[in-house]
Order: sequence, then structure tokens, then C-alpha cells
Amino acid sequence: MFALVDCNNFFCSCERVFNPQLRGKPVVVLSNNDGCVIARSNEAKALGIKMGAPYYQVRDFMQEKGVAVFSSNYILYGDMSRRVMTLLSEYTPDFAQYSIDEAFLGLDGLGEGEELVQYARQIRERVIKGTDIPVTIGIAPTKTLAKVASKYGKSYKGYGGVCMIDTEEKRIKALRSFDVADVWGVGRRHRELLYGHGVRTALDLTERSESWVRKMLTVTGVRTWKELCGINCIDLNDLPAKQSICTSRSFPDRGIYKKEILVEAVANFAAACVRKLREQHECCCRMTVFAYTSRFSSEQPQSVIYQQVQFPTPTNSLHEIVGKSASVLRNAFPVREEYGYKKAGVILWDMVPDEGIQTSLFDEHNRVKMAMLQKAMDNINRKNGENTVRLAIQGGDGAPWRGQRNYVSPSYTTDIRAIIRVNEGKKIGD
Repeated sequence: MFALVDCNNFFCSCERVFNPQLRGKPVVVLSNNDGCVIARSNEAKALGIKMGAPYYQVRDFMQEKGVAVFSSNYILYGDMSRRVMTLLSEYTPDFAQYSIDEAFLGLDGLGEGEELVQYARQIRERVIKGTDIPVTIGIAPTKTLAKVASKYGKSYKGYGGVCMIDTEEKRIKALRSFDVADVWGVGRRHRELLYGHGVRTALDLTERSESWVRKMLTVTGVRTWKELCGINCIDLNDLPAKQSICTSRSFPDRGIYKKEILVEAVANFAAACVRKLREQHECCCRMTVFAYTSRFSSEQPQSVIYQQVQFPTPTNSLHEIVGKSASVLRNAFPVREEYGYKKAGVILWDMVPDEGIQTSLFDEHNRVKMAMLQKAMDNINRKNGENTVRLAIQGGDGAPWRGQRNYVSPSYTTDIRAIIRVNEGKKIGD
């Protein structure tokens, strides 16, 4: 049996931890540059606020309804995620974090039936007590069915945050009313294809033959089909890593005209990609650097920068990747600063494990020294907060390209200046 532990409305829940007055009230979190809604509390969903809604379109409505609005605070969310995952890892030797707010737990040898449900309730209570983040736990014999169980656990309060599919009867009942587009591994991009063939629920999919599923959804779809049928075929330790990593941003107003400002922005995007790459314990072989002007403005001159870089040796070096991205952009930037670039970014491709990298005899970099320096920087930033130490080309925190964050909350758990002050109240009788 497996458990999927899913944090409820995670970004909104993180904001509520340090502001209890928000409990029971609608809360939303906005994307970079305060562009659109990327997280909603249940109360905000009930008001009809849609995921991805542009903020400028719903600003007046949310003010009218008293919705609490926050800019995304990924430093806070990342640290709260780490705390949740640390607690979860204490309950089983088979633990795999799947995303910032989800993790799979292997439950072999930890009980069965009601005993497992009670064990899951202990986990849930421990996470809530330790972090104040509410979680839902779905239990099933496969990870895909655990995802299904988790969704039911969120939808129906009667489960008390823990839902288990452990019999054939429960499996059929759960899949009969589960939209096939919501199945993990199927997704909405295949919805119209499956709907067109009369497959509308997860149960409909399980009733098709393996050959039919292979033809419609390829080998990946067959694995999902088997998992829905109760056959475990996705190994806990083989959950797929990202095949590419992208960090990009749209810029406000008319965009960025100056070369050095755009280079600084791209250097920071490359640094963010490197951080994610190192967290996956991987190196990349290829990089794309891009920037382009607004495609919707006919009044401004148009320009597109799109450059590919092939690294001779797979790398996750901050200095190498950031330096190369800056160099590429400088060389590709037009001589005249007449273009207002509205979006830029960096994509890392062709990832390989960071162990056993084959180096080159003619390598221009001292990779031993680079690794030691990177480790020292990582240790300092881990203790003192992200970007405490950074490359000079990344500039400071007040750069204009960083965009709007008008509603950002403090980094309560990683910034000593943001620690909540507790004022001692008057004693009874004073």
C-alpha cells in the first residue's frame, strides 16, 4: 500500500500559518509580477475566482469580497515544504517527495485496513501540529489510485482527511465517478480524445483493452491503465525528474531597453535554474537563452533573441552556466538599444545524473575548485537565506526587472528580521 500526502491549498495555507486571522476567509496568491492567480483557498474558489485569472480583471471583485491577496513568496513556501517533508520522512523508510506540496510514502509492513487509516491519521495530526499545514492522505495499492483517494479525501469532509481504497468494491466505486481527465498521467490534453471514444470516467478507461490504451495513450498510458486496475508498476524511487528546467519572467510597462539590465535579469534566471538542477542532483548538457519584445504591440519594433549553447562537459556549475548565459545575451543583443524586451528566460536541457560525469582532457574549467566554491556558497545561503551570497553579475534586490511584489509577506522562517514578535499580555488580576 502507498500513501499520497498532499498539502491542502499549500501556498494559501503557508500564509495562514503566520496570520491566523485569515482562517475561514478567502485567500489568493499571485504569480510573479503579481500577474495572475496561482493559488486559491476553498473560500476563494467558492466565490468563483478562477485559477489563472489575471489580477487586474478580478482586483475590484476581490476587494469587494474582502479577499486577502499575497504576492508569491517562494522562499517561505520552500522552507515550509522542507519542514513538512522532514516530518513525513520519519514515518516510513520509503519516502519520495513528488512536488513542493506532495509526497508518496510506502506503507509495507505498517499495518492493513483500519490500522493503516489510524496510522495515516497520526501522520496527519503530526504534520498539522508541527507546521499548521493541513494535509489530505490517500491510501491505495498503487500510486495512481492513491492520487484518486486523495482527491476524494479533499472533496468529502466525512473522510476526515484520510481516504483509503483497499478493496475491489471501493476501487470500482471510486473510479466510476472519477473524471478521466483528472487521472494522474492522463491529463486534460487527452480529454477530448478519450471523450470522443466514449471514455469519460476512469472506470471506462480500465474497461478498455491494453492494446487500445497503448494505441491511444502510448506506453505511459498503459502504465496508468495498469495502476488504475490495481497493478503497481510505478516504482517509488523512479518518479520522473524534469526533462528541462525553465526560469523566465515578463517585464512590466514597455519592457527592458538597456543591455546590462537584461543581462542581469537573465543571469538571475540562470542562477535559479542552477539551484533547481542541483536539487535534482543532475547536470545539463544544453542551454537556451531567449528574450523577445511584445508580440501584441504593432507600434514598437520587434526583436527576438534565441540562442542555443552546447556544454562540452555536462555541468551544474553556477559560474559556468550564469557566465555563459550572460555572454550569449551580450553577444546577441542589438547594437542600438531600441527594443523593449517584454520577456526573457533560460532553459536547461538534456539532464544527466551528476555522478560519474565524463570530463574532457581539454576542459577549460577547474571543476574541483568550482565544486568547492559552489558548496561553500550553498552552505552560506542555506544558513542565511537564498542569495545571501551571489555572483556580482546578479546585482542587488532593487533591480527594476524584478517586477511588482506589492503584497509579499515576510519570510518568517528564514529571515531573522522577520521573526514574529510575541508581546506578553497582562496577567489576570493586573
